[in-house]
Amino acid sequence: MGFKNSPMTTVKPSENKEQLFPAEIRAEIDTWVAKYPEGWQQSAVMAALRIVQDDNGGYLTQELMDKVAAYLDMPPIAVYEVATFYSMYEHKKVGKHKVCVCTNVSCMINGSDKLVDHMEKRLGITLGQTTEDGRFTLKEVECLGACGGAPMFQIGSKYYENLTPELVDSILDGLE
Repeated sequence: MGFKNSPMTTVKPSENKEQLFPAEIRAEIDTWVAKYPEGWQQSAVMAALRIVQDDNGGYLTQELMDKVAAYLDMPPIAVYEVATFYSMYEHKKVGKHKVCVCTNVSCMINGSDKLVDHMEKRLGITLGQTTEDGRFTLKEVECLGACGGAPMFQIGSKYYENLTPELVDSILDGLE
């Protein structure tokens, strides 16, 4: 299997791209587009989805994914494939604090199941749900790449490792 030396299939370039997103969002996406060779703007799709998701309160809609596709001259299905494959993209509203709990092998062996039980009882929700006040979403994720610090979870862009129920309580109590 060789390196693909031409970009994936593009669609007819969208006109009026300045109407798709506000200037600050376009500038942030363009920073990522500039990291790739001319004609390879699709390579910025993951960053563009993250930027748009963050701007939308933590989740993507089909309309936003369609706008990303238009902005990057991609078929919408190619954007949907990325947005539905990776666990960092959300397709429904999430809580202010999305707690991504690793339940893969290292974390499982080190007690992630006990942490999940503890958080479910404390928050009154199960994995995949959001608290009624909208503060927390509890999400099960695959390996977050911190096996040496298992069990662990991620909130926003911060990793918390070597967790115990007491440490979890302290972390959750410290969030606004």
